Amino acid sequence: MNYEYLIDSYAWIEYFKGTEKGEIAGNFIENNSSITPSMVIAELTEKYKKENKDFEEDFNFILSQTKIINLDTEIAQSAGRINFENKKKIKNWGMADSIILAAAEKANVKIITGDKHFEGFNSVML
Repeated sequence: MNYEYLIDSYAWIEYFKGTEKGEIAGNFIENNSSITPSMVIAELTEKYKKENKDFEEDFNFILSQTKIINLDTEIAQSAGRINFENKKKIKNWGMADSIILAAAEKANVKIITGDKHFEGFNSVML
């Protein structure tokens, strides 16, 4: 199957909160043509733990709506290069951003996010 979008942590958080931005994200999430990097699962797991919330139901929903893309050596090497370049140019750019961008580039999809770090990249900003 060809995928069109990568759902970033920001988009998932807004979606599960039921915000206006989450409704927009839902248009991409619910069309079954999206991927979610395993890095996003790690970020969401941490967020739910910090907030003392159960992630199981939302995690199962993510699994039902998107294909999980695991970090492989190709994405890892690309993320390293991306991180090296973007840390020089973008304040607070991190490895998680690099992994997400590398996964999107490998899959040739647009990133669905509200994270300002991704402005100017192949993204749909919420």
